[in-house]
Amino acid sequence: MSPVEFAAAFDEFVDARLEWLSDNGAWFFDGLNDVLHAGYQAIYNGLTWLPFWAVILAFGLLGWRLTASWRFALGTMLGLVLCVAMGLWPQTMSTLALVLSATSMALIIGIPLGVAAGLMPSLDRVSEPVLDLIQTLPPYIYLLPAIALLGYGPGTALVATFIVAVPPVVRLTSLGIRMTPKVFIELGQATGTTGWQQFFKIRLPFALPSIMAGVNQGLMMAFGMVVIAGIVGSGGLGEVIYGAIRTLDIAMSINAAIAIVILTLILDRMAQSATRLGRRAVHESR
Repeated sequence: MSPVEFAAAFDEFVDARLEWLSDNGAWFFDGLNDVLHAGYQAIYNGLTWLPFWAVILAFGLLGWRLTASWRFALGTMLGLVLCVAMGLWPQTMSTLALVLSATSMALIIGIPLGVAAGLMPSLDRVSEPVLDLIQTLPPYIYLLPAIALLGYGPGTALVATFIVAVPPVVRLTSLGIRMTPKVFIELGQATGTTGWQQFFKIRLPFALPSIMAGVNQGLMMAFGMVVIAGIVGSGGLGEVIYGAIRTLDIAMSINAAIAIVILTLILDRMAQSATRLGRRAVHESR
């Protein structure tokens, strides 16, 4: 079989399997899409139910609490006011809801997998090449099968964003678990602690800074993918940019890009501050 014939046969096999999966698993994927859309919609409704000034004030207070910097709190509120002034408040909240939904999914799945990989070297050896593959492939790749199985909309964007955001969470959680000093583990064993006690009182506190770093990295990966996912009708600022590209509306694309930068900087700074607080708590507990 020539390379061309092999490629054609492989493509036909993939298309046939995907079509079979779509036909026989429609009930599952329809249900999954409904669940994903409901979760996203709940967060979005919560953010838009309050008046914009209340959400801005809440972000300012949270930023001040995490960073202990009134300058950052003021900058946060002014940045969000700019999003309102540009007429992009609903789209900004939609993007935030997508990022929070996808990142929450990545944490729910990624942290337990990272803990398991950190405790079991054999699982870590298997997961590493899989995570390498996920992070190496172009992000657009994950949109195509998601569209075929879930259709257009937020559900497809959430699945693709989850796939992109979960590798750093798994990696850094596993790293944190593995980097627990052996002397503390041996001390715990000498004092008669159980396996669960060692995990919660020794391994987890040491791993917390690395886990928080994974949360930050997953959040940033989610932001990048949510913008790309605008081409599948996910809503939010990504869809605004995609629409501006199609109509050559340069001013709108710049406005949406500014809003994305503002939102990314705010959440990145907050996540970094939470990571530092986690490190400080670990040091104080030793």
